[in-house]
Amino acid sequence: MSRFWSDLIQELSPYVPGEQPKSAKLIKLNTNENPYGPSPLAMSVLGEDIGPDLRRYPDPYSLSLRTAVAARYGLSPEYAFAGNGSDEVLGLAFATFFKTRTGFEGPLQYPDVSYSFYPVWARFFEVEVAPVPLSPNLELDLTPYREGTGGIIFPNPNAPTAMALGRGEIESLLRDTPDRVTIVDEAYVEFGAESVASLVSQYDNLLVVQTLSKSHGLAGLRVGFAFGHPDLIEGLDRAKSSFNSYPVDRIAERIACAAIGDEEYFEARRDQVVATREWTTERLVTLGFKVLPSSANFVFATHPRVPAKQLFEGLRARDVLVRYFDKPRIDEYLRVTIGTDDEMRGFVSALESLLGSPGPSDNG
Repeated sequence: MSRFWSDLIQELSPYVPGEQPKSAKLIKLNTNENPYGPSPLAMSVLGEDIGPDLRRYPDPYSLSLRTAVAARYGLSPEYAFAGNGSDEVLGLAFATFFKTRTGFEGPLQYPDVSYSFYPVWARFFEVEVAPVPLSPNLELDLTPYREGTGGIIFPNPNAPTAMALGRGEIESLLRDTPDRVTIVDEAYVEFGAESVASLVSQYDNLLVVQTLSKSHGLAGLRVGFAFGHPDLIEGLDRAKSSFNSYPVDRIAERIACAAIGDEEYFEARRDQVVATREWTTERLVTLGFKVLPSSANFVFATHPRVPAKQLFEGLRARDVLVRYFDKPRIDEYLRVTIGTDDEMRGFVSALESLLGSPGPSDNG
């Protein structure tokens, strides 16, 4: 701890990302990355002669990217915002909508088992919070959110549980809380949930945040975006321009636009991930696991007789890396990213070795 740190920095408990190992031999299933990588069309941008353009600053508003992402939901670009990954977009949203606001009283509500960056941002921006417990089955129930008076944020599907709400449930909440900004974090929505992005033209209190990291295999590019009423987007632009005028560089914007335009590649890879997720779930159930219903590119599973930490350490010793959260209510669960078919066969084989249960060697 440095004597030069501010009181805030000294008191923070920063978000801890998943391990990024150096060893290539590991089966890496711990950070929800897409196993198939970006579209060839997106990668082809790197072969273009873009050098001369790099002496110029990029478009501070990333209009080409905003136009491309908005068009997917039938929206015009004034309903879209782009940033350096969805984490930056969410951080700006906390500062814009949840920090002290005249006439806006009440703590921020979010699920008590959810994306662990939410409480970090809240502390960083000095936002009062009131976490809302998930149900005993770890489901997200929106009923208690109607009783609050402050902002609302939740992922759909939720993370790390992978379970999703229906579009109608979210729209009902929006109708019942018209004066409260509600952020729906859709980082994993493409893998089986219903997006509510198209509703932003009907509800001026809705902000939907998405990313290209999971669905389009571009976690290393750092491109995220938000959809909302133009008033909300203007607020984000004001925050962005007060912090980082050019969050999306020229190369990133061109790659992102190319990836978004290659819908055929995206759909094929998404369907492949979903199919492998279903096979993995079936194998886990066969091995005695309870697996929560997943609408994401990962599964959340617990075993009734073997502690999750023991499984995590046993898998790590067998060169398989998954995510373990040593936190109340979920410390007996493992979060497992869906990799390639070969990677998931390796994962299941390692589990069989740990549990002493033989199983089939392929996914049929």
